[in-house]
Amino acid sequence: MSKQVYISADYALFDGDRDVVEELNKWGSDNLHKVDFIDMSKVASGSVSKDPDCRICDLKQEFNRQINASSAVIFVVGDKTALRTAGSSCRRAGSSQYYCDCTPYKQNTNGTKPCKVPFTFAPGGNDVGNINSYSYLEHEFKQAEKRNKTIIVVYNSLRKESAWLPSYMKNYENIARPFWTKNLWGEKVGDYSYIKEVLGY
Repeated sequence: MSKQVYISADYALFDGDRDVVEELNKWGSDNLHKVDFIDMSKVASGSVSKDPDCRICDLKQEFNRQINASSAVIFVVGDKTALRTAGSSCRRAGSSQYYCDCTPYKQNTNGTKPCKVPFTFAPGGNDVGNINSYSYLEHEFKQAEKRNKTIIVVYNSLRKESAWLPSYMKNYENIARPFWTKNLWGEKVGDYSYIKEVLGY
């Protein structure tokens, strides 16, 4: 039975944590491993990110939908995770629309545009509001917590790296685990047995 799992990670090309994500996705698609999950953070079609006017708030709203549809969320923590601020530049939460602008997603060369959100509402309900100054990573984490999802925190490391945890994840220090381990031949491999166990397989 497939489980819908959301993977949150730093996707920076040269110093992010794509290697962990690629390993997880490999397990979910090959015939060797028995972790049959769907990575909900990979939207195959219809993603708002394809809209040339996609904004920070649009992406956060999409993250909420994907996390809500997932049974578990895996957070990959690398040595740069706590420093990542992408998604935090929205000033609309504390200012009127007239005084706010933002840069559409992946459109930095085109400059900023006026905020397109005419009305905001006080946070409440079952979701983290998509108008906020959280980074994308922090927003995803807060949404998973608010929705009481199974949260799995792994370090992109062979050892426990508590100093890498962002402040908003500090309560998970005791359960965070290294993602990588060594096999019988001394090769670096993902800790498949741990992920399988915490996902309930």
